[in-house]
Amino acid sequence: MAGQSNTQEQDINQLLKVRREKLKDLLEAGKDPFQITKYDVTNHSIDVKDDFDSYEGKVVSIAGRMMSKRVMGKASFCNIQDLKGNIQSYVARDSIGEEAYKDFKKFDIGDIIGIKGEVFKTKTGEISLHAQEVTLLSKSLQILPEKFHGLRDTDIRYRQRYTDLIMNSEVKDTFIKRSKVISCIRRYLDEQGFMEVETPMLVANAGGAAARPFETHFNALDEDLRLRISLELYLKRLIVGGLEKVYEIGRVFRNEGLDTRHNPEFTLMELYQAYTDYHGMMDLTEKLYRFVAKEVTGSEIIKYGDHEMDLSKPFERITMVDAVKKYSGIDFNTISTLEEARAAAKEKGIEFEERHQKGDILNLFFEEFVEDHLIQPTFVMDHPVEISPLTKKKPDNPDYVERFEFFMNGWEMANAYSELNDPIDQKARFEEQEKAFAAGDAEANHTDEDFLNALSIGMPPTGGIGFGIDRMVMMMTDSAAIRDVLLFPTMKTLGGKDQ
Repeated sequence: MAGQSNTQEQDINQLLKVRREKLKDLLEAGKDPFQITKYDVTNHSIDVKDDFDSYEGKVVSIAGRMMSKRVMGKASFCNIQDLKGNIQSYVARDSIGEEAYKDFKKFDIGDIIGIKGEVFKTKTGEISLHAQEVTLLSKSLQILPEKFHGLRDTDIRYRQRYTDLIMNSEVKDTFIKRSKVISCIRRYLDEQGFMEVETPMLVANAGGAAARPFETHFNALDEDLRLRISLELYLKRLIVGGLEKVYEIGRVFRNEGLDTRHNPEFTLMELYQAYTDYHGMMDLTEKLYRFVAKEVTGSEIIKYGDHEMDLSKPFERITMVDAVKKYSGIDFNTISTLEEARAAAKEKGIEFEERHQKGDILNLFFEEFVEDHLIQPTFVMDHPVEISPLTKKKPDNPDYVERFEFFMNGWEMANAYSELNDPIDQKARFEEQEKAFAAGDAEANHTDEDFLNALSIGMPPTGGIGFGIDRMVMMMTDSAAIRDVLLFPTMKTLGGKDQ
């Protein structure tokens, strides 16, 4: 195997040397491809192929990467890949001229070329261009990976996404759909009267979620800052300021592990609406998900792996206590003390920490027994107050809050509240979070005095929600891992260069 590998490496090095020599010859002939600054593209490949009757006999100009070439004496065929697909071109010496054809024969797979030609259909029925002009727009000095071993190595695919996009058309389709998901969200919210805003990424206090932040130092002010873990606290400040419907789509950063559903930087969408509550957020979520699914996939039925999720039906709504009772047999309505909660946990083999309160243990039960069962769209409502420091308490049961998490495919897809707008209660919640941090909870919130000041000025009753955009895209594209929907996922560095 080692000898075979060395031989392949020598072959590649020789091919790379030949490409450099071809570039040298072009430069000496005054045909530097890198000096070309523009090319008049009139159409994309799929435009012509999808509407052949309209384009037959017409002259169009298409540009892209040459993915194959077959030279047959005085005539050749090549295949050009552009943004939307690929198209064949028939290149004949008598049509483009002897010198141009001689140059064309020296082009390499991977070169960027422009072809101006007449649309026609070959004897075998393939829609093609009969080239009148062929222009080398950029010389490829590297070998595309399929030449020897294909592009199957996921590590290389993620590190060299540019190559992945060239070689795997389904990858390009995924990211086109990702863009469409985000544009559909914006379109829906804009039509509902929401205003898109931008808030700081570098903050003194990274609050609004339970996560460990990344920390940095700002030299100009000699201050330690953090990358935001959430969008929440600044958006709520805007509600205080009188902007009744606001949203932001942006990157947040959490200093946590990597797995199929987690990346330390990811895209979050949060919105806040004055004068509504978490029931209003449920209604909005249901309508938004249906709209995006229909626009992006053409259906309200989402297929992911072996599961099929129906967004056309009303989404199930169940309390966390009832869900835990349904799937574990433990009814937390009958558990009134921390000791009873710990006893139930021990009975069911649930591990907990000394700092965990009754509500924390309920949440541990939920994670262990319930989440995997929530395949169809489901709102899990009324979380314990201990795990919801920014949420309004239920008036009839203050041990719980007006919060829901939206689940599909066993995944948490969104998190929403009736937002806490009582500054005195919020201050007390922050104090409890500070105690949790001191007891070893590195993800606990810290007191944000300016946010408390904003609440003291007065915030109307407000509903808020956060969507994980990346998971939403995974669902809409049937992608197995979050890295498959991030153009450049976080990777361990190699030699201090690659990310």
